[in-house]
Amino acid sequence: MKYYNIKQGIFKKRENRFIAYVEINGKIEKCHVKNTGRCKELLVKNVVVFVEENFSQKRKTRFSLISVVKNGIIINMDSQAPNKVIYEWLKSGGLFSDMTFLRSEVKFQNSRFDFYVERSEKKVFIEVKGVTLEENGIVRFPDAPTKRGIKHIYELCEALKKGYDSYIIFVVQMNDVLWFEPNYKTHPEFGEALKTAQKQGVNIIVVNCNVGIDFIIVDKQVEIKL
Repeated sequence: MKYYNIKQGIFKKRENRFIAYVEINGKIEKCHVKNTGRCKELLVKNVVVFVEENFSQKRKTRFSLISVVKNGIIINMDSQAPNKVIYEWLKSGGLFSDMTFLRSEVKFQNSRFDFYVERSEKKVFIEVKGVTLEENGIVRFPDAPTKRGIKHIYELCEALKKGYDSYIIFVVQMNDVLWFEPNYKTHPEFGEALKTAQKQGVNIIVVNCNVGIDFIIVDKQVEIKL
């Protein structure tokens, strides 16, 4: 996944979920935040960030905040990036070498999964989650309670019962991490749901990414500790 017209800036403050103020070339600019999550451990005053400059007259803000530097590592925090990089990864045969069909945003019962895949004689549902929470090389999800996330997990279990293969892919939006684990401290129910799903046969995959100032791409799979 590629970005264009990247500028470096200094994060100053976050007004709300959607708006932040960033110093760019000595001027304070209003920026759209491409992640509505808390991200408190990332958006610290005076941290280095990267923004994408946009020139559309339809936009209310000229810049979009897409990544932040933490301990010398660039962390992508664009909440739309995980689905895009997984789409590219799937198209390139990164997960399935025999894929014959791929569609985004497909409804199943009361959920809408990120991807539906057909491969050989199998039909597959895939749900994607982006991961930006990191501490000492350990990455965790979620960074806030997510009832929607639990709903998706149990719907994937239901898909299994209907004969589909089910996958949940966690996309770590950074590189050089040790392992992934559920964030039991923040939302223990999510971790327990993930354990249940694994026991029932849902495939749980975690991949990290190579991240630069203007790109993010799937790198390799990461160890999972449930």
